[in-house]
Amino acid sequence: MTPSSVFNTQPEVCDLPLAMRQILLRAAVLLMSWAIGLLIAAWIVPGVSLSVPGFIVAVVVFSVAQAILSLPMLKLPRQYASLLLGGTGLVLTIVALILASVLTHGITIDGMAPWVATTVVVWLVTTIGAITLPELLIRDESGST
Repeated sequence: MTPSSVFNTQPEVCDLPLAMRQILLRAAVLLMSWAIGLLIAAWIVPGVSLSVPGFIVAVVVFSVAQAILSLPMLKLPRQYASLLLGGTGLVLTIVALILASVLTHGITIDGMAPWVATTVVVWLVTTIGAITLPELLIRDESGST
């Protein structure tokens, strides 16, 4: 023990609040990514339409469906999970889109090509957001550049 550690009277800081902040931050980033993905898909893919009140419900349904459907992926060893993320992510995205479309009527997708394009756009935006934004925000929060 060093003399400075003997006289340190400050209580130890628990990492739980930091862990909780990181979990909430990641959840918020994913929710924003899904919302942005749906908005971009509605903007650039012909045959996709969103209603404002329905959009909010669709984002929540989509987010919950995506989170629940991806739970089994968390149980896989990291080396296998990374191999499955691409294909599974696309499947999870289309299933979540179907659920959001059927359960809320806040998102309407007409035709097979718009379904495929919407799935790819939403998956791509959410994947980029899930990979880049949490790391950028956590790095900024810690004060490093």
